[in-house]
Amino acid sequence: MLKIFSLSRTPPGLSAILTWMTFMVVAGYAIVVPWVSHVDPLITDFSMADLPPGKDALFGTDAEGHDLFIRVAQGLRISLVISLVTATTSCLFGVVLGTLAGMSGGWVDRIIMRITDGINALPHLLIGILIVSLFKGSVIAIIASLTLTHWTYIARVVRAQIIGVRHAEFIEAAWLSGMNRWRIIRVHLIPAALGQTLIGLVLLIPHTIWHESTLSFLGLGLPPHMPSLGTLLSSAQGALLLGQWWMLLFPCLLLIATTVSVSLIGGMLKNRITGHQETLR
Repeated sequence: MLKIFSLSRTPPGLSAILTWMTFMVVAGYAIVVPWVSHVDPLITDFSMADLPPGKDALFGTDAEGHDLFIRVAQGLRISLVISLVTATTSCLFGVVLGTLAGMSGGWVDRIIMRITDGINALPHLLIGILIVSLFKGSVIAIIASLTLTHWTYIARVVRAQIIGVRHAEFIEAAWLSGMNRWRIIRVHLIPAALGQTLIGLVLLIPHTIWHESTLSFLGLGLPPHMPSLGTLLSSAQGALLLGQWWMLLFPCLLLIATTVSVSLIGGMLKNRITGHQETLR
């Protein structure tokens, strides 16, 4: 995705400005509009149903009279919150297990790595469908299913970073000074892996947005009264056949703008951190 949307013909500085501006507009839209509007997503107004985009409704309305300008913002906010929580919990699991594998070695390392191989070998979407279908409409089930399938990348990155520095001279000096294992992990090893973990956290956000949207699109995610980008796209299927193109257009645009801008920010962050680490070497 990063290569497809690399904006290679745009000067690097302008590319970064455009990326950050897009992200700030999208994030501001998701935060400010629902906060200012105070619209209850359960309230319907059939007198305003199925209106095309215009002065009365900037993004048009749906079959229940909801203003899509507000409803898409509500859905984007929910999708962003779920993705942020999922990315954070995935990073926590990945850091703990990756640190344990890299520091311990031996059979502990082998067991953790075989578990990650097993999870990576399974289709992540099918695991999500299996878990969410047992607890349909549960936000916790969605977050748990996404976390279960997304911590492995972070664990591998952290493990590789710790293996790379655990025999470094400053680590040996820490051992000789009498510092215990957990203090070495907390003071030296985890900070050494922090940069790559931050990159993984940012890059997990668009990935989890797409997964949550897919589950909701299939009718296994959030209930209809909690709009997410996936539920809005799901409800747009029938509307598109009736010529109500705006029901699909605006959620799709926000989904693409969000995931592409965050992916590009993750790429820029990766280049910055990797370049800094190479300079230190």
